Formats: sequence, structure tokens, C-alpha cells
Amino acid sequence: MNTQKTNEITTGVIWKQILIFFFPILLGAFFQTLYNTVDASVVGKFAGEQALASVGGSSGQILNFVFGFFMGLATGATVIIAQYFGAGDARSLDDALHTAYTAALIGGLALSVAGVLFCRPFLRLLDTPDSLMDSSAVYVRVLMAGLVFTLIYNIGSGILRAIGDSRRPLYILMACCGMNIVLDLFFVVTLHLGVLGAAVATDISQAASAAVVTWILMKKTTGMKLSFSKLHIRAATLGKILKIGLPTAIAGSMFSVSNMIVQTAINHMGVSTMAAWTAYGRIDALWWMINQAFSISVTTFVGQNYGAMLPDRVRRAVREVLAMEISSGIAMGALFILGAPVLLRFFTSNDEVIRLGVQISLYMAPFYWTFSISEILSATLRAENYVMVSTVANLLGVFVYRIIWIKWIVPGGTLQQVISCYPISWCLISAFVAGYYLYRQPKITRSMKAAEKKMTA
Repeated sequence: MNTQKTNEITTGVIWKQILIFFFPILLGAFFQTLYNTVDASVVGKFAGEQALASVGGSSGQILNFVFGFFMGLATGATVIIAQYFGAGDARSLDDALHTAYTAALIGGLALSVAGVLFCRPFLRLLDTPDSLMDSSAVYVRVLMAGLVFTLIYNIGSGILRAIGDSRRPLYILMACCGMNIVLDLFFVVTLHLGVLGAAVATDISQAASAAVVTWILMKKTTGMKLSFSKLHIRAATLGKILKIGLPTAIAGSMFSVSNMIVQTAINHMGVSTMAAWTAYGRIDALWWMINQAFSISVTTFVGQNYGAMLPDRVRRAVREVLAMEISSGIAMGALFILGAPVLLRFFTSNDEVIRLGVQISLYMAPFYWTFSISEILSATLRAENYVMVSTVANLLGVFVYRIIWIKWIVPGGTLQQVISCYPISWCLISAFVAGYYLYRQPKITRSMKAAEKKMTA
């Protein structure tokens, strides 16, 4: 397989290829997030404030932690497959495909069991109010039971994106998100099942998306073919995936764990504050979708060009993506500040919840752009097999710092004091990663140029 002659990611106009890849990922992320957003909107409107807090709050933090960890592991597969595809190594590509899919299947089943069994202890660890414990436990357990479907879809879509296909994962999500909306309305509004209905609707929709992406990998993907008879885990390949994926998963987990710590502080501020935090979190997710779409785009782009030993394209791509994402962060921040009173009404009609949500937007939205620097530079280094920097940055700048902030700097603080740890930590992380990137990237570029010369000699 010679991917170099026809692969536009390694030959085409850089900014154009990134945007062609970016927009389907962004729309896909929108529909992925819409699963939980629809749950929150339908439950909040038709089952009340308490139900809204149950599908967000502590249960949302637990689910974000679990999903974020395994999505980090999936990034390892995406990077390795992108590198093999860029280098035209068909044998290694096939091995990585089957190893990654098998790991997702086994890991998803194991984690589903653990999540169902240990749901309540985790909720208690987050100081979930007794009034929300039963409904939150139902929501988490049902979604954890279907976690294997979520992981299979995400690993499958990550594999497709690694070879430059960002459109079919989008089409799958669009169809299954529409299914989720219909099922949400049926289970919550018609059958009055509340949070249980919302969770079941999501599981059914995710199962459908997992089935379709598996079929595409088996029947409709040029250059690779998934076969159940070839499923295996090759230790060396899994080791390469985990070398990138595990630190990435840990780094992402630092965000989730620190968010849980923040959540424990917010849980003591009352149901209205919890509902406001949940509702704003659904709006806030729009920005993080853009952020994540740029990150996935640059990971795939750099991974393939790194595999093909094209350092100049890597350097130019980083510069262009940084400019695009920083501009997007500034624009989205302004939109959220101005539009928060209207956007929050999609999730609640409670005036106090809306007032608190507007306050949150004033402290969060102006600083979105600062995290763009860390996200893009970390994704670039990750695609070049340098991943530990983002783990260390998140450990210190997010996990350690936010614990210190919540537990010792502003213990028992106001809502504004508590959430101020977010923009401060974003700035700290970006400064740390930028410094490392400026140190490390010239060395990576020199090694790539040396390898490029050997290839053309």
C-alpha cells in the first residue's frame, strides 16, 4: 500500500486539509455531546430541577472521568495508526487495527462491570446529596452498563480518522443522535421514566453507532479490513499504543478528577447552584468540542506527516492551527458571555439557576483561548511520540493546583472563588507546555530531516 501518492494530508494545502478534516470532527463532536445535552434538556424540562442535577453534577463528573480516560487510551491507537498509514506500512496497520479493537472490547466489558458495582461509593466520594443519590446512581449504572458500545464506537471512529476519514463517523453520529432524541422523548415524556429513560435512550443509540462503525471497518474501509477471526492483542503493538495512550489518558483524567473536586465544593452550595453548573456545562461543552476537534485534526495531520517524515508540513500546520483555534476561543468566549441568558433557557426556566449560570460565564468564557496553546502543542508532541509533557503539565497545573486552590486557598469559598481556579490553571498549563515545545520541537525537526534525507538518498 502506497499512501504517499494519493494521501492529501501529506501532499495537499495544509490549512485546507486541516479544515476539511476539522469540520466533520467538529460536527461529530457536536452530535456526540448532544447525546448528554439532550438528556439534560429533556430531563430538566420535563422531570424538574432535581432530575437535571442528577444527570449532571456528580454523575456527570464520574462519566466524564471514565469516558475521558478511555478516549485518552484511544488516542494512542489513533497516533500509531496515523503513523503507519503515513508511512505506508500495511502489515503494521492491520496489526494495530485488530489489537486496538480487541483492547477496546475487553476494556469496555471489564469497566462496565466495575462501574455498575462501584457506582455508589464513587458518588458518595463526591459528596452527592442524599436527595440525588438514588437517581444519580440509576443514571450512572445504566450508562456504565452500555459503556462497551461507547468505547467501540470511539475507537472505531478514531481509527477511521487516523487514516483521514472524518466524514463517516459524523454520518453515524448524526443518525444515532436523531435516534437518541426520539428515544429520549419517548422514554422521558411519554413513559415518564425520568433519568432512567434518558440513560436507556443513550445506551440504545450508542449500541447502534458501535454496530455501524464495526460494519464499516469490516466491509467498507479501503486499505484495512477488520475481521473477528483475526482479533488479538499483540504485546509489542499494545505497548506502543499504551506508551502514547496511557499518559494521554492520565492527563485527561487529571481534568476529570480536578473537576470532581470542584464538584464536591459546588455540591455544598445547593441544588440551584448544582443545576446552574450542570446547565452551563452543557453550553461550555460547545467550546470544548471546537478545542477537541482542532486537537484531533492536528494529531492526525502531524501523525501522518511525522510517519512520512515531512517536518516542514508539521511546523506550518502547528502555526496555522494555533491561529485558528485562538481566534475561535476569543469568538466563542464573547458569544457565551453575551448569549448566556438565552442559551441557559434551553435547559431551565428557573430564574435563580439562570442568574447563577450567567455569573459562571463571566468567569470562564473570557479565558477559553488561553488553553488553545496547550491543547495544540500537546497534540503535536503526542503525534511525534512525546507525550509525557502533557501528563506532567496536567498533573501539576490542573490536578495539584486545583486541589490546593479548593482545599487550602479558598476553602468554603463562594462560587466565583471556586471556579476561578479554571482560567488560572489554563494559563499555567499553556505556559508550561509552550516552554517545553520550544525546547523539544527543534530537536524533533532535525531528526525528521535527517530521516528524510536517508529516505531520499
